[in-house]
Amino acid sequence: MRRVSTIAVAGITTAALAFTLTACGESSTESGGGKDKGAGLAFDVGGRDDHSFNESAARGADKAEKELGISTKMMTAKNGETEADREQRLNSLAEAGYNPVIGVGFSYAKSIEKVAKDYPKTTFAVVDSVVPGNNVDSITFGEHEGSYLAGVAAALKSKSHKVGFIGGVNNALIQKFQAGFEQGAKDTDSKVEVVSQYLYPNNDKGFNDPAAAKEKAKGMLDSGVDVIYTAAGLSGNGSIEAIAAQKGAWAIGVDSDQYQQPGLEKYKASILTSVVKNVDVSVFDLIKSVKDGKPLTGPHAYLLKDGGVSLATSGGQIDDIKEQLDAAKKKIVDGQVKVRTSP
Repeated sequence: MRRVSTIAVAGITTAALAFTLTACGESSTESGGGKDKGAGLAFDVGGRDDHSFNESAARGADKAEKELGISTKMMTAKNGETEADREQRLNSLAEAGYNPVIGVGFSYAKSIEKVAKDYPKTTFAVVDSVVPGNNVDSITFGEHEGSYLAGVAAALKSKSHKVGFIGGVNNALIQKFQAGFEQGAKDTDSKVEVVSQYLYPNNDKGFNDPAAAKEKAKGMLDSGVDVIYTAAGLSGNGSIEAIAAQKGAWAIGVDSDQYQQPGLEKYKASILTSVVKNVDVSVFDLIKSVKDGKPLTGPHAYLLKDGGVSLATSGGQIDDIKEQLDAAKKKIVDGQVKVRTSP
């Protein structure tokens, strides 16, 4: 009981202090009273150890800690969150004095737009979406272009002429992965059959359900698909596990070089390549810009021509088709091939 009373008193004291600061003219929504605590990252479902999208963003923050000497705080979303949940997470980071505050994933778009208005001196960023705001950095990538190259690789490596795509959630962003993959495969082999399926129509759990992806992959493998590209965050781990159990089948990873992920090491012999989104580069760029006093704002696209997306070569599994992949990349960069952004 005594401990509870102490906490209650502390809460009252904190509230009184906040009221006093506001009464003295300092805005209650000014980040941390002007304190610079480093960078705050709000992850999508799956957390930093998803071996994919969030992990890539975390690497950028890790690099900033090491090279720039800044500190970071990382928070993670849960399945089934509301806008209020995301807003609260962003508010807590900004209020504590973290700058920049980065929403890792398109799900943070609406909450970033709203919260950023309350903290005009704090730089915010959202990955995979474009949000208005003078203090917002909108970071996007050429997922469709990288996925096109994955389609080329899949078509060239498939022995059954049947390849598959598994998306976590059926939304506009993941459709970019699907569209590029299908186009790349069919441009490479007119006889190839591409099977595209989703784990969930509109539930973010699709990025955090490895069991569902494993079952979906098994179904594809049973139907004769021998190369599967999965764009589903943490769920993709389940897909890779299923593929590794099928002799002669290949997995294509996403966002991070999944061949290099320690948590997937026992499956790496079955990972053909990965479509790498350099989220780490964009996160580091933003953090450095804030530290240098010249914060990046506005839309910033990281495309194939910029090195924003690429195919991983770890393991040497696509070394034998490098010439074809390089030719396909050149056509995209030169504008000879326009990659679709929707199926």
